[in-house]
Amino acid sequence: MAKWGEGDPRWIVEQRADATNVNNWHWTERDASNWSTERLKTLLLPVRVEGEEGSCEVTEVSKLDGEASINNRKGKLIFFYEWAIKLAWTGISKTGVKYKGYVEIPNLSDENDIDEVEILVSLAKDEPDTNLKTLMKQEGTKKIRDAMKTYISTLKTEFTQGMILPTMNGEHMETTPQVALKAEDRKTAASSSTTTSQSKSIGVKIPTCKISLKDTFLTSPEELYRVFVTQEMVQAFTHAQAALEADKGGKFQLLDGSVTGEFVDLGTLQQLP
Repeated sequence: MAKWGEGDPRWIVEQRADATNVNNWHWTERDASNWSTERLKTLLLPVRVEGEEGSCEVTEVSKLDGEASINNRKGKLIFFYEWAIKLAWTGISKTGVKYKGYVEIPNLSDENDIDEVEILVSLAKDEPDTNLKTLMKQEGTKKIRDAMKTYISTLKTEFTQGMILPTMNGEHMETTPQVALKAEDRKTAASSSTTTSQSKSIGVKIPTCKISLKDTFLTSPEELYRVFVTQEMVQAFTHAQAALEADKGGKFQLLDGSVTGEFVDLGTLQQLP
């Protein structure tokens, strides 16, 4: 246990009146499911479009299954949401004939860009084909997509109020909203995060020292040189699979691929006295 006054400043709580999540270091989570349910209904129900064929409007949100949450870690906001939505719509032709149908949104998710979210428009069972379906598919889906964009935007602004607490110096950390990353973006994000964290001075300074190691190999220089440039001998030396091209610019893999690299220069072997 650290002595009084010598602890990591990220964990010091006595300088906050509420002693809560100093510098936003700890993981906090806020459930946004109920808020999202009401917000999505409010945005989707007013959807209405008109055309030469007549008009169409959303009349009911018949299915709204899913969840949403916001996480705060080290002052960064991470958004998670996943919804399966089904809407009922009604169309009225210029001649006064009424038609009914459905709109299905199988996966409104943080893993998909809003323009990639699938919106399926169909007519109810036994309804005859009508141009109003085309109107709903072309113009209605645009307004539904705009409504979903508004939901995501307000989720990242209105609902996040108060999640980023003032730091122990009384300053507010800059809010940087983030959504859960796609699998192909995780490697790039992890590399970027490592670079950013290394550039910041966080925590206490830990004394370090330099260690130098010197090994003595009981063999001739020629034999030692051959050990590191001959595949079979490298495998015997490391007790693992290896692959190498002992030429300038050649690649090598050691310890079953755990270590990889390139021969920058093999130099010349000179007999030691």
